[in-house]
Amino acid sequence: MQVDYQAVCLKVVEIAKVVGQFIKNERAKNQLNIETKGKNDFVTHLDKASERLIIEYLSPLIPQAGYIAEEATNSTKGVTHNWIIDPIDGTTNFIHGIAPFAISIALQENDEIVIGVILELGLNECFYSWKGGDAFMNDIKIHVSKTPLVNQSLIATGFPYSNYTRLEPFMTTLSYFMTHSQGLRRLGSAATDLAYVACGRFDSFFEYDLKPWDVAAGAFLVSQAGGLVCDFSGNGNFLWGGEIIASNNYTHQEMKGKIMELMKK
Repeated sequence: MQVDYQAVCLKVVEIAKVVGQFIKNERAKNQLNIETKGKNDFVTHLDKASERLIIEYLSPLIPQAGYIAEEATNSTKGVTHNWIIDPIDGTTNFIHGIAPFAISIALQENDEIVIGVILELGLNECFYSWKGGDAFMNDIKIHVSKTPLVNQSLIATGFPYSNYTRLEPFMTTLSYFMTHSQGLRRLGSAATDLAYVACGRFDSFFEYDLKPWDVAAGAFLVSQAGGLVCDFSGNGNFLWGGEIIASNNYTHQEMKGKIMELMKK
């Protein structure tokens, strides 16, 4: 099946907005049923309900597509097309009533991401792009920053919440960037961090122990907006490898080199 990437992407934007309004309306009722999936890893009934809604709305767009979704409400696998879905990225923020938290939806065609949509619900900003197109935020074209050096950069990261096996080199890396940049930020939503790299608010982002639904749409947006993405080895296994570096074109080599040096020890 030949997919019209632009048309499907714009439909996904509509779906994200509808589900986003559902999440906001339900969150306003202050009746969250919170479950624990693992250490500091939470899920609410709204994560599951919104994921079911997203899948329900996506299913007619590409009927043969499968799903790689965080809450596994549908685990059907497609032969060529799979939707990669995080219904609420930043669940801990969401539980505590603070932004950012976001819906993240990507379409994978064979091994390639071809559509990415992130709706950050705190500021109601929708970031989206499709293969062959530009990257946008609320219909405005976006591009990564032009900051030339790491010491002039604002860098985003995420803290490990259950996997502390690499904590020592990670803390060394944090220490380096704290003293060799304009600042570090930890927002609590990897999807939002990547969207902010795509639109130039952050110059770089790095994190380990991530899942495909955390990064699929955001990594695609960064690439579509002129940035570069890799894993901690400088290779392309950021979707399934659990680690990611995303930067503008200017600082990427410097970021990659320092993270490779410090995190691979």
